[in-house]
Amino acid sequence: MVSGSALFESSQRIAFYIANDGELSCQPLIKMAWRRRKQCFLPVLAQDSRVRLMHFCQWLPGAALKANRFGILEPYRQPGVLAESLDLILVPLVGFDACGNRIGMGGGFYDATLAFCKTAPRRPFLMGLAHSCQQVDVVSAQAWDVPMDDIVVV
Repeated sequence: MVSGSALFESSQRIAFYIANDGELSCQPLIKMAWRRRKQCFLPVLAQDSRVRLMHFCQWLPGAALKANRFGILEPYRQPGVLAESLDLILVPLVGFDACGNRIGMGGGFYDATLAFCKTAPRRPFLMGLAHSCQQVDVVSAQAWDVPMDDIVVV
């Protein structure tokens, strides 16, 4: 599992997500990360609804969250950081294949935000989280899709 992995232990700046619509919950991992004094971040959608990008805002224990335009909880607007500055990004999956290709909710926010990962010399590790029943034989990947470096299946 993620929590005992060397990658999780060595990562100091980790992006999580608040589970929505059956996604695998990160709450136990977030609590563990806080106990280990790691910096925890959550994605925040761009304010302009025409832009499919996210930045990541630090989330501290007890800090309030609000629903974004899709009803997904995120931190109140504050200065955020770019994905490039993170060590590990946990990504929710709707579906995935054995090659690390993923199906998301269809908005393209993670793919647009993480597009730099295809060419950047220094980038965060991308780890998808999914239920075993979400695995499919093949995901037809598009040119803009960003595959996961690893997928943890529960």
